[in-house]
This record gives sequence, structure tokens and C-alpha cells, in this order.
Amino acid sequence: MAVDSSLSSPLGPPACEKDAKALRFIEEMTRNADAVQEQVLAFILARNADTEYLKRFKLGGATDRETYKSKLPIITYEDLQPEIQRIANGDRSPILSAHPITEFLTSSGTSAGERKLMPTIKEELDRRQLLYSLLMPVMNLYVPGLDKGKGLYFLFVKSETRTPGGLLARPVLTSYYKSEHFKTRPYDPYNVYTSPNEAILCSDSFQSMYTQMLCGLLERQHVLRLGAVFASGLIRAVKFLQLHWPHLARDIRSGTLNPQITDPAIRRRLADILVPDEDLADFLSAECSKENWEGIITRIWPNTKYLDVIVTGAMAQYIPTLEYYSNGLPMACTMYASSECYFGLNLNPMCKPSEVSYTIMPNMAYFEFLPHEPNAGGASDKEIKLVDLVDVELGKEYELVITTYAGLCRYRVGDILRVTGFHNSAPQFHFVRRKNVLLSIDSDKTDEAELQKAVDNASRLLLEYSTSVVEYTSYADTKTIPGHYVIYWELLVKEATNEPSDDVLRRCCLEMEESLNSVYRQGRVADNSIGPLEIRVVKTGTFEELMDYAISRGASINQYKVPRCVNFTPIMELLDSRVVSSHFSPALPHWTPERRR
Repeated sequence: MAVDSSLSSPLGPPACEKDAKALRFIEEMTRNADAVQEQVLAFILARNADTEYLKRFKLGGATDRETYKSKLPIITYEDLQPEIQRIANGDRSPILSAHPITEFLTSSGTSAGERKLMPTIKEELDRRQLLYSLLMPVMNLYVPGLDKGKGLYFLFVKSETRTPGGLLARPVLTSYYKSEHFKTRPYDPYNVYTSPNEAILCSDSFQSMYTQMLCGLLERQHVLRLGAVFASGLIRAVKFLQLHWPHLARDIRSGTLNPQITDPAIRRRLADILVPDEDLADFLSAECSKENWEGIITRIWPNTKYLDVIVTGAMAQYIPTLEYYSNGLPMACTMYASSECYFGLNLNPMCKPSEVSYTIMPNMAYFEFLPHEPNAGGASDKEIKLVDLVDVELGKEYELVITTYAGLCRYRVGDILRVTGFHNSAPQFHFVRRKNVLLSIDSDKTDEAELQKAVDNASRLLLEYSTSVVEYTSYADTKTIPGHYVIYWELLVKEATNEPSDDVLRRCCLEMEESLNSVYRQGRVADNSIGPLEIRVVKTGTFEELMDYAISRGASINQYKVPRCVNFTPIMELLDSRVVSSHFSPALPHWTPERRR
């Protein structure tokens, strides 16, 4: 379809008139970023002026930045927990937001082991949908012809619960997939999925994955892009194919659906799609029975132009595996979002993963930035002045602080970002890492305090064997599928005749898992996205060798501390060369979708 040349955008020529409108919106927002931010804050403060939280700080109806910054403190989730608990328990008064809290979006776990509850309001779905609507217009600038095929995306709903007051609590993507915005989305030739809604909305992860994989295979020649939310999810899908291709090939050959798929909605939908195809079944069997799975994605889906997955932050550890499976296809990280708020998008989605930067869209929330200088020392966070969106400096790192329409005020998200450039007046950020996170395989996030607590709890099982943990470190092993936590222990065994057995150390593994947060345990039990935790016992003196190595590379002997997480290859090689035994968790840890009361 010809597009009016007057509709062209500085970002590039749009693929269609609908795209032209989206690109113009991006230009308008980013050109006027500071004015938009001022309007967003004034709107939020005016609307929520009579909320209990804002009245506490005596703003007196002021909606300007200076008054707001002088009167409201910077906060964390723990600071808001009393208010959030009241809402969760059923208090419907305007505590944080003038608009009713319609549900909670569950975020990564707190130190107490429960997922955070992020309040949201009905209109936030519109705001999230708006950001989604900008993704394909940008992608179409870089990859032509996406309207000529489909996307194979592995999308899943996760468990949801209700708070004591009756509000739903569920992950942000589950909220979106179950919304009318998603279920009744208008047809868009540039954004068609092979996965039917019935498969995406099935809560049984096996049935959902099986059906999405089957539909993706049936339409293998039409697939132009392949993705999942996280890189770990796409790798898990490849592993699923490796395990279940004989059943999938049998279904395709016979035109009948595996009896393990019992979901009535899926069975009805597949009855219209699944017909016998011997040629496809033969092809699938021939490819999947080969020992070498290098390039399997492009072998099965030969027209795939790129992978659409998040490979920034902790997900970067999966890049080599994805390159192996895909013959080096480009990896597009299209947007930056969290449970608290959706932030922005990548205006150069086909760049290298190491160069991914996100442009913050100034209409999504009010954004401030806490300068992050880990080696500065001295100044406390309260003494450091926050910086506005347009005033951040190139090359510097900041922690993101947000004020949302749903009532989070000057809330520390915990993401560390580095400024890489500007699009018009809106800054572009590279996601550096989550603050204080040591280990992550999927959506789990384990910090140093939590790891220490898990080691302490597990090491109590060694007391009756007169054995203690002298030192430990860890890493997230993503070479296995699914990935798993590896903990290196150096033990002090006081009685050689009473040494702890393999069974005891396996119980230590399980005890560590029981001590980790509910997000980790859900990944182990319900999502199958994390493998059994492993303890590797190393020789006596290994951690002294580790210190010697660090000192030989310039570390100060007075300031040296054992790293609680390692990923530097020479250190990994040193540790693995000293392993005397390896032990895996023998069972699944306890997990239930019900929230603790």
C-alpha cells in the first residue's frame, strides 16, 4: 500500500499510514519531553490531591515539581507496605489513588519471600496498550514485509490469586493477556501470531507450550519472527521441542491431537487447524532426530528474520545459546517495562544486544533519576539530588525513580540504567542491572542477603556431623536447560569418620531452595523454568587460592572480600578444577499460588 510521503517521520519512512501516526506520536513525545513530564506530574498530583498519601505531606494543592520534590520523600516498596496491605485487605478509601485500585500486579520477590503487590488502575491498560502499539511501527522501519507472515511467540499466563479483600493479584503479562485489549485486539497484518488465544490463555504450562509449538510447526513456512518474553523462555521452548518432537510429529502425521491435551477450548480450536500432513511429519522427524541441533530454529522455521526476546541484564547470559540455535539471527529487544510501570521502547531494535538502549516515553509516568555512584562513598541517598528526565548526563549511571498515575510517588524501581544518548530531548538508556541482584535464571532475582540466609539455613543440617561451611560463592549456570543455581561450598570437617553423606548434602540443596523466595520456587515448581539447585564441594584451601588469584590481578589484600557470585571464566575454571563432589536438590521445594495471609 502506498503511503503519503508527507507522513514520513525522522525515524524513517513508515510502512503504512497507521505506522505514520505512531511514529509521529513518538517524535512529538520525545521532542517535548520536559513539557510532557511537567504535564504528567501536574495531572497526577491534581487528580490524587485528596488521597491519604499525598495529604500526609501537605502539598496544599501544589502541582509543580519544586514543591513536590521538597515535600515528598524517595521511597521503597517496604515504605509503602502498610498502605498496600490495607488496600489488599479491602480498604477502598483513596489511600494512594483517587481512581479505584482494580488489581495488583505481582513483581519480583521481597526479602520476606512474597511477590511485591503493585497497585494498578483500569486506565493503565490503555497506557500499556499504547506502548505496545508503537513497537511494530518501529520494527517495520528495519524489517520489511512482516505483513506477509506471522510471529511464533511463546506467551503464557501464570498463576493468579486474590488478596483477602478480593482483588486479583497476578503478573503484569497475565493481566494483559486476559484483558479485552488482548483477547479482542483488532486484526493487524503486521502483528499476527501463530499461537491461538486459547493456547496462550491455558493455565496448564505443558498444554499451552505443546499447543503453541504444534501451531508454530504447522505454519513453519509462514513464521517470520520467533520470540518469547525472556531469552530463557525461548531456550526452554527449544528444549521442549527436543523432548516432545516424536509426539508432535505423530499428531501432525495423524491429524489428531495428543490425548494429554485435555483443555476443551484448545481441542475445539485445534479441530479446525490440525489435518494429516505426512510430509511435514517426515521433515520434522528427520530434523529433530539429528544429534546436532545447531541452527535448529532456522532449519525448522527457514523464513525467520529475527528473534524477539529480552537479552539485556541477566538475560545476556543466554545470548551464546540463542546464537547457536538460530545460526546467529538478530535479537530484537523491543521494549522496557516492569510491573510498576511501562517505560519505553528501543528505537533501533536490530542493534547488537550489547548496544540495546531504550528511549523513555515521557507520557508513561513522571521519571526521576538517582545518580548511582557505587564507589563514591560518603553521601547518602537522601543527600543526593535527583535529576529530571531531560537533565541526565551522557555516560552516567542512575537508579530509576517513578511517580505513577496509580499512586506510587517517588518510588525506587531498583533498575540501574546508563545514559547512552538522546532521541530529540528524551534520553536513551542501557539497562545495566537490577540493584543488589546476585543470581537470576528467569524472572527470579536473588540478592546477597537472601543467598546468605539460604546458606545459613542449609548449613545447620551439617552441625550433627561436626561440619561447617567455611566459605561459599555462586553462579547461575545457563548451560543446562533449564538453568540452575550452582553454589560452591568449602567445608570444614572436624571428624573424618563422621563426614556428611551425599544424602545429607542433597538435603542441604533442598533446604537452600526452601529458603529462597516465592518467585524462585514458582520457577522450580510451576513454570519448570529453573532446574534443581546444585552444591559443589571444593577442596580445602580453594578460597585462599581464589584470594591469591584476585591479589595477583591487583586486588588489595586488606580490602579483598569473597565474591558471593562469580562469572569470570578464569575464576570459574579454578573453582571447577577444585570440585571434589557435586550434589543436586532431590525434590521440588514447597510452593503454592496462595499468598500468605
